[in-house]
Amino acid sequence: MPDRADDVRREGVAPGAGPRRPPERWLFSGTYGLVLASAMISALDATGETADPASDALWVLLAALASCAAHGYAHVIARRASADGSAGTSRLRSVLAEWPLVAVVLPTVGMLLAALADWWAEETAVDVALLFNTVALFAVGTSAARIAGRRWPPACRAGAMDMLIGLMIIAANALTH
Repeated sequence: MPDRADDVRREGVAPGAGPRRPPERWLFSGTYGLVLASAMISALDATGETADPASDALWVLLAALASCAAHGYAHVIARRASADGSAGTSRLRSVLAEWPLVAVVLPTVGMLLAALADWWAEETAVDVALLFNTVALFAVGTSAARIAGRRWPPACRAGAMDMLIGLMIIAANALTH
């Protein structure tokens, strides 16, 4: 039996009136932001340096904002270079549409700020953030596959493949420290 939500239509419900799906851009930006946050905290967590969670949190946030702006503006440039040659009137909207990239780094920033408040050591904040982001990569990958109509086993395999990115960052962090 198919495991796709759109294969079963409820009586009296118009086609396409099912649950709302997150846009592809959200899934892309969310995944990109999680990988960015993990890579940034791993790189900023240098052995032998004095812990500075405030500076690290600021750098993670600034990197996300810069990436958001760059990616949104890249869409504007791509539209400008497309066949119609126009970038449209919504340049700012293209940049602002990348907000998921910034939103997904906020838990990482929050964990670093918790270290600033002495709730835990910065090293612990980094470890927890890397683990959180890796689990979130699994969740985003799995949900994207489910939205695409995959059954649970293949969707979980897709999520596991996304999670491998986080695991590689964790491994690189462990090897460099």
